[in-house]
Amino acid sequence: MTLATHEFIRRFLMHVLPAGFHRIRYYGLLASGKRAENIARARELLMPPIIPVDAIKAISPIAAEPQTTNLCLCCGGRMIIIERFERGATPHYRASPPTPAIRIDTS
Repeated sequence: MTLATHEFIRRFLMHVLPAGFHRIRYYGLLASGKRAENIARARELLMPPIIPVDAIKAISPIAAEPQTTNLCLCCGGRMIIIERFERGATPHYRASPPTPAIRIDTS
């Protein structure tokens, strides 16, 4: 394949690391000599323990009943209820004041 000079230099420089960066390909857990052993060990350590179903039911008999949780309608995450109040009533809890904007006057 024949390339123009600027195209060759562009492709070559894609493989040059910027100043301050170090190549880490041959170090760490994925080093070629111990890669298979390290990956197997990591999978072994990350695997959750297998607990029999009978043991789980014995620990929490109420777990079979559905628990009511408050979920966020936007993201589905758990909501923490700070206060409940009737319609038209004013809340007793006051949110923290907004953070004041930082103004930098350089004149």
